[in-house]
Amino acid sequence: MPLFGASRAIIVAVLAALIAVAPLPSWAQAYPSRPVQFVVGYAQGGTGDFIARLLAEKLTATLGQPVNVENRPGASGTSAAQSVARAAPDGYTLLVGQPGEISITQMLMKGIGYDPARDLQPVALAALSPLALVVQSTAPYSTIGEMTAASLSSPRGLSFASPGPGTPGHVAVEMLRTRTKSRLNHVPFDGGGPALDALMAGRVDMHFAVLPSAMPYVADGKLKILAVSSAKRSPAAPNVPTVTEQTGIRSFDLTNWVGLFAPRGTPADVVQRLNRDINQVLGQPDVVERLVRSGAEAAPMSVDQFANLLRSETGKYEALLRDEFCTKLLFGGCAVEPLSGP
Repeated sequence: MPLFGASRAIIVAVLAALIAVAPLPSWAQAYPSRPVQFVVGYAQGGTGDFIARLLAEKLTATLGQPVNVENRPGASGTSAAQSVARAAPDGYTLLVGQPGEISITQMLMKGIGYDPARDLQPVALAALSPLALVVQSTAPYSTIGEMTAASLSSPRGLSFASPGPGTPGHVAVEMLRTRTKSRLNHVPFDGGGPALDALMAGRVDMHFAVLPSAMPYVADGKLKILAVSSAKRSPAAPNVPTVTEQTGIRSFDLTNWVGLFAPRGTPADVVQRLNRDINQVLGQPDVVERLVRSGAEAAPMSVDQFANLLRSETGKYEALLRDEFCTKLLFGGCAVEPLSGP
């Protein structure tokens, strides 16, 4: 999916304006009458946390009520997702979700306590960004080829951090390890922030971070990017090649997204009100600029468009996990064996 481009800011503003014009029922116009809570399934410092706080700041003014952010890390984001799925369906508790807890983990881990498609209502897509394979700036390798050689020459291989099992950062490295025959050892954390902290402290050798969370450390010269996971180079790091450019892996195209979800059963007019207001925020020039500067892009969509994207993403990861990892050790093997499909 070609998601990055020079005219993106103009398209974002136009789409946000078009989506916002539909009138809302009086019930939704009265909403909200008390503070709204965003629940993030990972520790502070990651991309989901950054986007949640950016939206909360802006929506507080738009909604006329405080929008608070709660970090509830654990179980690769599924603890937070489960808590929101079980919350009252009134629009006052929203999940700031990402692919791990929405599109991936249910295929790998049994007993997560919710079904994303059944129990969570898509509200709005906030932003998209590639993953960045980052290492310390002093690391003796600057390409994937050099990293692979270093992993094979070390008796213990190299270690990589992830925000948790089943997250895109974990899947990306497993895919890279499989295709390049690298010797890489997984060290999971409760979010991208702790994973980056471990990399900065030298406790792990690399991390496939969502680009916005890594960019400040790259700008400070503390980390360097070996490659990005998207099909095309990122405008935020135009000199950094893609994984495909370096390895020839044609199917390596993983883009992280951050979206808002409500408990299933939330009134449709409240969902539409939230979608409208979030899209209005995403069309504000300063928000677009802050996202682009961080390595992300605003992605306003209607509720139906977002739901269609989620179905596509879940199908993509199902095919990827079936084809690549059912014999690999993500969670000691696939929880669903075989996955549905041919």
